[in-house]
Amino acid sequence: MTGDVTKSRIYGRLDCRAALSALARGGPYASHRVFFADEAVAVSAGYRPCAVCMPEAYSAWKGRRTG
Repeated sequence: MTGDVTKSRIYGRLDCRAALSALARGGPYASHRVFFADEAVAVSAGYRPCAVCMPEAYSAWKGRRTG
């Protein structure tokens, strides 16, 4: 399962160190977080992969956007 933040439209793993760090800092991050059943649903909703916890998927996404 994947989780995300609606403002940046990034999806990633629930154990992502960047997301956990943002949660620990507090602020509005937690209130903007949404959850998806799987990666396909996140992609169809217009979200992109997290570069921190999903570097391979992010590289592929970035390559499709620039190439």
